[in-house]
Amino acid sequence: MPNQLNKKKNLRIQAFAVAVGFGLLVVKFSAWLITGSNAILSDALESVINVLAGLVALFSIYYASRPRDSDHLYGHGKMEFISSGFEGTLILVAGLIIIGKAVYNFVFPHEIEALGTGILLTAAAGLVNFLLAWMLIRQGRAGHSPAMEADGKHLLSDGFSTLGMLIGLLLIWFTGKLWIDNIVALMFGLLLLRMGYKVLRSALAGILDETDRELVEGFMKVLRQHRKDDWIDIHNFRIIKFGGQLHVDCHLTLPWYYSIEEGHRVVDEIEQLVNSEMNRQVELFIHVDPCLESSCAICAKADCEVRRHPIVKRMDWTTDEVLKNSRHGSPDNK
Repeated sequence: MPNQLNKKKNLRIQAFAVAVGFGLLVVKFSAWLITGSNAILSDALESVINVLAGLVALFSIYYASRPRDSDHLYGHGKMEFISSGFEGTLILVAGLIIIGKAVYNFVFPHEIEALGTGILLTAAAGLVNFLLAWMLIRQGRAGHSPAMEADGKHLLSDGFSTLGMLIGLLLIWFTGKLWIDNIVALMFGLLLLRMGYKVLRSALAGILDETDRELVEGFMKVLRQHRKDDWIDIHNFRIIKFGGQLHVDCHLTLPWYYSIEEGHRVVDEIEQLVNSEMNRQVELFIHVDPCLESSCAICAKADCEVRRHPIVKRMDWTTDEVLKNSRHGSPDNK
């Protein structure tokens, strides 16, 4: 139920963000029409990207919240990463357009008018942008929505860009040097290229299931804190992200003499622990391995009646160790 409430809240906030973004777009284009400033046009074009990206994010959050079906057995959460990738591509395109426009106006200069009015309108829009970005990032993290968090980071970068642009416009206001407008636009375009790359890179990492070492360490911290002596070893640990949901595969080594019922009890205990402590929806598939004679060297189970060798050292469940695809203490991984 909490997960479902998060999804509904994500949808409401994203819809609100799109509506506000459309209003900001109107304000920024009005400022550009009044002044003719390339820097303000750059900011206005970025608002077009914001609205388009917000709409795509809204759809992806809705689509990703749909329950799994026979055609999508892991659910629809990957749609959020596709949305983030689309947003990153739009940002890259906007950056290229802005750089092209700035270079053009270096060759063919133009006048800027009513700069004071443009500065006031852009400053007001920038403040709203910062507040909206803060809200989206906060809810995106709380609701585990990659698309919403990406949209918030996009708006935050846009807000900082607007701040830098305002500094440039103020320099034009005080110095009267119009070429500063094109310099600011160029810097803004380069910043967009960098931001677009980062958003696209993050989206591809989610689509291609790149290892999130920080997330793996979060799981290991929970398991280390609640570790039982009969949890001998964890290896082949894998995490797949589906939007705000996680699917985890791993191998767990237990005493070889445990019954299927005892092994199932341990798996259930770990699954409940992880879902409780990680504060998000986690689907956990654990393959249980029986311990080997070589496992005695890393086994801390003091009451084991069939131990063949003394313990040498309890295995530290570090990120590097649990990602290995072989059990520890075995002949192929001492």
